[in-house]
Amino acid sequence: MPQEDVIGFMNWVGLIWFLFCWIAYSQFAKFMATRTASLSSVMHVHRINWMRRLLTREVRVGDAALLANVERNVNFFASSCVLVLAGLLTALTAVHEIRDMLSKISFATIDSILAMEIKVVVMICVFIYAFFTFTWSMRQFGFASALVGAAPMPNDNSVTPADRRSFAIYAAKVIDQASHSYNNGLRAFYFSLALLLWFVNVWLLMAAAAVIVGILYEREFLSRSLKALKMIEHVGDKLASDDNELSNY
Repeated sequence: MPQEDVIGFMNWVGLIWFLFCWIAYSQFAKFMATRTASLSSVMHVHRINWMRRLLTREVRVGDAALLANVERNVNFFASSCVLVLAGLLTALTAVHEIRDMLSKISFATIDSILAMEIKVVVMICVFIYAFFTFTWSMRQFGFASALVGAAPMPNDNSVTPADRRSFAIYAAKVIDQASHSYNNGLRAFYFSLALLLWFVNVWLLMAAAAVIVGILYEREFLSRSLKALKMIEHVGDKLASDDNELSNY
């Protein structure tokens, strides 16, 4: 049996690799979104189109319903974080039982009690981060709902074309920031799956973190959904041009 106060060198290596994959990919995706078409950059242009067309409609019930539907989805994940955290806090008091259960898996690495506690604490930190990210996304979608209510009517002559253009761009930006927060929370859920494998074997953690990076990259930069979104109104061509995509609005 392992010493009860030893964490293990490979556990530290695995944790560092996990954090590197998560943070490095997040920064990479943010950088690449400014250089090439991605789900975030393409959707930003579609959100600007949405806000521009909202200004031509007198009835905005449908627009408000769309925002409320997205906000409900974010609320679901935020609520899920609370339930997961409750389970993890319970697991923190039962690490002996968890280790006994893992000892029945032939390829599992049986770590010390301290190492098991560290693993649970890391999971708790991940879901705390996800909870705050999702709740911040909810607040920002709330801001966007207020903007839909404050949008000028089509026959309001006191609002200049420049004001309408500014509204479309920056209202879309608020929705875009809310979506980024939502996306960051979803990434936390993705990477938390890799942490589950850490309880079995640190090598599985490292492999799973790398696989998740590949999955996220494929979905954000190479997916069929992205290709279809780029074809709508030739948004992909606009992003590929040398001009800033907002200059057309």
